[in-house]
Amino acid sequence: MVTEQELEGLGQMLVDPQKPLQARFRALFTLRGLGGPAAISWISRAFSDDSALLKHELAYCLGQMQDSRAIPVLVDVLRDTRQEPMVRHEAGEALGAIGDPEVLEILKQYSTDPVIEVAETCQLAVRRLEWLQQHSGEPVAQGPYLSVDPAPSAEERDVGRLRVALLDEARPLFDRYRAMFALRDAGGEEAALALAEGEEGLQCGSALFRHEIGYVLGQLQHEAAVPQLAAALARPAENPMVRHECAEALGAIARPACLDALRAHAADPKRVVRESCEVALDMYEYETGSAFQYADGLEHLHPPPL
Repeated sequence: MVTEQELEGLGQMLVDPQKPLQARFRALFTLRGLGGPAAISWISRAFSDDSALLKHELAYCLGQMQDSRAIPVLVDVLRDTRQEPMVRHEAGEALGAIGDPEVLEILKQYSTDPVIEVAETCQLAVRRLEWLQQHSGEPVAQGPYLSVDPAPSAEERDVGRLRVALLDEARPLFDRYRAMFALRDAGGEEAALALAEGEEGLQCGSALFRHEIGYVLGQLQHEAAVPQLAAALARPAENPMVRHECAEALGAIARPACLDALRAHAADPKRVVRESCEVALDMYEYETGSAFQYADGLEHLHPPPL
């Protein structure tokens, strides 16, 4: 049982800009795991931070918690045009993840936002909510991953056909996302290459689409995708949102080549990229170490005696 003091300690760690970013991330994911109104309140307070990366992760965690008490702050973030596009995008996605139809109208309103990443995200979130309504009462197939995804996996299981659907820019984005998550669930080298291989993978479609491929490859954790992820991270002209997701994917895959790529961009001129590499290097350390869990914020509140 977590005490009130421990919860406050995690919250103070999260909102303190003087603390290392890695420690703040671990506190955030610990709060996400604990859940409840106090955790939501602390996470919400951190949206005043000046790190777009941290705020993006705040919104992601609130969505994954699927607690409708987070809706008001997420709507505020989506509406706030002073927030960075990647933060507003993630707030829109989080509203879709919570799954409450009360947000349909606000999501429809922002489906025509002038920021394309925000507009596309809200369009996807609307489609997800409509899909949930259409399939209400039906058993939801549980894949190998515990994340709440912006689109349900496609029923198709053939990797070749899924690859065709993924790369077909004439198809609705929602259908391409469904193929993307089905490829992730299929797993293995063929699926990883279908997601990331060559020009058709991480260099096609919108920035939102490419960033989601990076996220999915991080979940898949297959080393076959490392060259494509490293190449996308190394492209200065690539959208920083995409480069950020590729960096975090490399940290999750955690092979020696990933370490080289992350160190090469740890001082990148784009803040969100270098911070992503910083967090990814911490994730690499976790993936290659013996720690029981990444969300170990409580352990950092009680360091072992010397």
